[in-house]
Amino acid sequence: MRSDTERNRHRLIKSAARLVASRGHEVRMTDVAEKAEVSTATAYRHFASVDELLQQFRYDVGLKLLEFSKKQTTTGADLLGAICSEWIRLVVKHGRAMVITRSREGYLARLRSDAPYLTVQADALGPAVSSAAVALEIDDPGDEGLFLWNILFDPREIFDLLETVGLSQSEAADRLFQTYCGALRGWSESKRAHSTSAS
Repeated sequence: MRSDTERNRHRLIKSAARLVASRGHEVRMTDVAEKAEVSTATAYRHFASVDELLQQFRYDVGLKLLEFSKKQTTTGADLLGAICSEWIRLVVKHGRAMVITRSREGYLARLRSDAPYLTVQADALGPAVSSAAVALEIDDPGDEGLFLWNILFDPREIFDLLETVGLSQSEAADRLFQTYCGALRGWSESKRAHSTSAS
């Protein structure tokens, strides 16, 4: 990709995230183009809508999480805990636009339809969840484990813990991680119990 094309894409994504963080869903493509200092026609050549821009923004953040996960040398709960902490750091760094980019469709439906901004996040988390499941002595929860993670590590709830409860980032990471491990155990036990009763 040419450097000016890549620069324009980056400006558009960054501008969309900043505008949506401050204004919410009222942002139009013309607003984004103006802030990015490109023409509206140029903006539409790169992205079909503000929603598409925000999906790319979430993909880019997910890619950072994937890159972080690939550099880790630990396994099991330690690996998963590190990735959870890094996610909270990324949410705080990239701000309120992480909250606004929400869908009416459920997490698993979007994941199973291969939404790129979720599959890259799943690529970062999946191996760590599987590794943690071994340490927790439970069956690998698969994408249901990612579903539980998404509930607990929703950016909106992370900001709630930081701003309303007053937790530090490390406190929030630790509490959410420990709760997540408990949720994985509970999910596994319930699934196993239902499977036993059905047979």
